[in-house]
Amino acid sequence: MTPESGKDALVIFTPSGKRGRFAHGTPVLTAARALGVDLDSVCGGRGICSRCQITPGYGSFAKHGVTVGADALSEWNAVEERYKSKRGLIEGRRLGCQAKVQGDVVIDVPPESQLHKQVIRKRAEAREITLDPSVTLHYVEVAEPDMHDPSGDFERLTAALRDQWQLDHLGADLSVLTTLQPILRKGDWKVTVAVHRAQEGVTPRIMHVWPGLYEGTVYGMAVDLGSTTIAGHLCDLRTGEVLASSGLMNPQIRFGEDLMSRVSYSMMNPTGAADMTTAVRAGMNALFTQAAAEAEVDVGLIMDAVFVCNPVMHHLFLGIDPFELGQAPFALATSGSLHLTSHDLELQMHPSARVYILPCIAGHVGADAAAVALSEAPEKSEDLVLIVDVGTNAEILLGNREKVLACSSPTGPAFEGAQISSGQRAAPGAIERVEIDPVTKEPRFKVIGSDLWSDEPGFEAAVASTGITGICGSGIIEMVAEMRIAGIVDGPGLIGSSVQTGTTRCFLDGRTHSYMVWDGSATGGPVITVTNRDIREIQMAKAALYSGARLLMDRFGVDHVDRIVLAGAFGAHISPKHAMVLGMIPDVPLDKVTSAGNAAGTGARIALLNRAARAEVEQTVAQIHKIETAIEPRFQEHFVNASNIPNAVEGFPHLFKVVTLPEVTFNSGGVETSGGRRRRRG
Repeated sequence: MTPESGKDALVIFTPSGKRGRFAHGTPVLTAARALGVDLDSVCGGRGICSRCQITPGYGSFAKHGVTVGADALSEWNAVEERYKSKRGLIEGRRLGCQAKVQGDVVIDVPPESQLHKQVIRKRAEAREITLDPSVTLHYVEVAEPDMHDPSGDFERLTAALRDQWQLDHLGADLSVLTTLQPILRKGDWKVTVAVHRAQEGVTPRIMHVWPGLYEGTVYGMAVDLGSTTIAGHLCDLRTGEVLASSGLMNPQIRFGEDLMSRVSYSMMNPTGAADMTTAVRAGMNALFTQAAAEAEVDVGLIMDAVFVCNPVMHHLFLGIDPFELGQAPFALATSGSLHLTSHDLELQMHPSARVYILPCIAGHVGADAAAVALSEAPEKSEDLVLIVDVGTNAEILLGNREKVLACSSPTGPAFEGAQISSGQRAAPGAIERVEIDPVTKEPRFKVIGSDLWSDEPGFEAAVASTGITGICGSGIIEMVAEMRIAGIVDGPGLIGSSVQTGTTRCFLDGRTHSYMVWDGSATGGPVITVTNRDIREIQMAKAALYSGARLLMDRFGVDHVDRIVLAGAFGAHISPKHAMVLGMIPDVPLDKVTSAGNAAGTGARIALLNRAARAEVEQTVAQIHKIETAIEPRFQEHFVNASNIPNAVEGFPHLFKVVTLPEVTFNSGGVETSGGRRRRRG
């Protein structure tokens, strides 16, 4: 950029608003780079990649105090005409590397041409993702070998990247060096290079070299490695678009459904930890293959991956025995972030692919909680927010601008349908929504795969292909809460008899009673019931969850929170009302309970698509205060109180403005203390 003068043209870029004066004949791309405007280019201004498309504006712009003449840019040229004839170009668009400044001009940079474009997130309150991936593509022209100036092909390639793209101190894996020479010659010394640049202090790497201009893209995987499920997002690193979202059951489940049972397995079996590492890595490769097949892309073009997981999964994925996590003081082998290669983890992706694993917060609060913090940013919240990542091992964050506290609570797999008599994972045929008539005690429900309620016309035809197969996590939460609202279950969690409840759906099942939800035996289908043991499993899970939240509130010195965010694989499917009736979460106005979906997975995606976010999450984690529930003296007290539905001592004033619970108690003698209904007051 030259000093401001009358001879230079004023160039204004929108939507950034950046402006400056440039000499006539300056390419728009050059002006954009001088001002720090986000204008993409892979070819470095050679007119062959077309990523630098811009839209000039003509006429009077009172807002900017400028009038743009028809001759503000150089005339349409042969390069632009060739591109338009072969590929097409939106009317009014120019190539920024070809159009030269001839007068004052207003230039609009469309979203698809912005280098650090915003990646759309659907929730209004969610933070935007600024696209700045670790892997970028660069077209270069490399000097040919010269007998009088001997140097290696790699050295001349790195010199070209330094001179043409200001990329310095580059390294490369052996897999790049073994293929470099034929590629350079095939491309006539013109090549496209994929470069991986992590945070400051990490050596940038050449990952792949293509002959000529490579017009494709490269990909990354953001993975949430959970105890029960593994979820992954395959992303286009050029656009930030999610091309495929896939999930599968964690193969480690056969070694134990919860974390501590897997730690025990590693303790009791000499090869236990190694067996579980092998299993989870095989599952990860299956996930990568599945996602790539769904998006119809080459798995070998996946060049970057980000993983988040709880501490036990973290250690087992890395091949570290989790023995120390099974006993106080729950020491991690490492809590810091990790920069690894796909080869280190036996992952089937590009041979030079890089892997980033987010930092863990504490021995029982993992990288998944760190990812939730990155996604939801509690440290930036004006009000006090409780974030609950519901899963086999629940991560809980409580905080605002003042401070953020975190803990983990061992809820077990009940919320995901495991250890429930008719439980199953969320799949077509699973009951996911429930209502029970408080007078007749008759249930109606929805199953995954149909929009109809079970008592609506056409329901049987709608579920004919899937059947009614069981109850998933969100379904069991609503089921138990509805049973409490209808007076089928009392506060302590006992299912009443048919006499006590007034319905023959309650039947004697061993020493306790069960509730009949669906009897499909006449057509060869399952009999779906809720047993008293199911109620107990849900009570234990929700009591653990609530107790963790209550401990954080104690430490914060508060008795209530301003809002609650439900995260986790099925956080989006949990009904706030039913969760509160159950006593899973503290009392707040129902409209202050929102869903973040899989926030840990979203945090992983942010870290995949934005390099700066990695440093940000590392800084945030260092400032989070960790609470270890296992050694907190009040945890057991809160747990006992929270075992009641919704709670033995806590008032729920907001809940009881909209829900009335029957005041019933079904003791072992079958005596009902009260048949009335009451509205509890906090």
